[in-house]
Amino acid sequence: HKGGGAEDMPDLDDLELEEGGIEDVDPSAVAAPAGDASDFVKARSYTVSITYDKYYMVPRMWLFGYNEDGKPLTHPQVFQDMSQDHAKKTVTIDPHPHISGVSQASVHPCKHSNAMKRIIDQIEDGGSGKNMRPDTALFLFLKFISSVIPTIEYDFTIDFDA
Repeated sequence: HKGGGAEDMPDLDDLELEEGGIEDVDPSAVAAPAGDASDFVKARSYTVSITYDKYYMVPRMWLFGYNEDGKPLTHPQVFQDMSQDHAKKTVTIDPHPHISGVSQASVHPCKHSNAMKRIIDQIEDGGSGKNMRPDTALFLFLKFISSVIPTIEYDFTIDFDA
């Protein structure tokens, strides 16, 4: 924290609001597009959960898919969204460890450790002399998973500086 103490921070009680208080309408909000709902492109969506696999001692990603109308995807439909090099090999349908009676697509964790180690070594040995920070591990895991599930998009703007 730079600068002065708590006295430099404005107190919400001291703010002068116009009559009527807080605005009901945000003037910077984007207006809804004109037209009907048929103008929008519907897409599949996934509920994603990450558990810790005690046997392999790595994170494990689980996916439950929904079609364009919000109905659960069949297992073959889920595999359509996976890299075909990984479908039914690295990506399998298994019982979720915390949701009884539900099988979900899972990126099997058997090779996560080796793959993550290889990625970290490439970053650290890239000549920069930088080390991976522990707080970037989950982001790096998601980047690794995106090679298996290319239809899921992430923000890759994070900097890996130590």
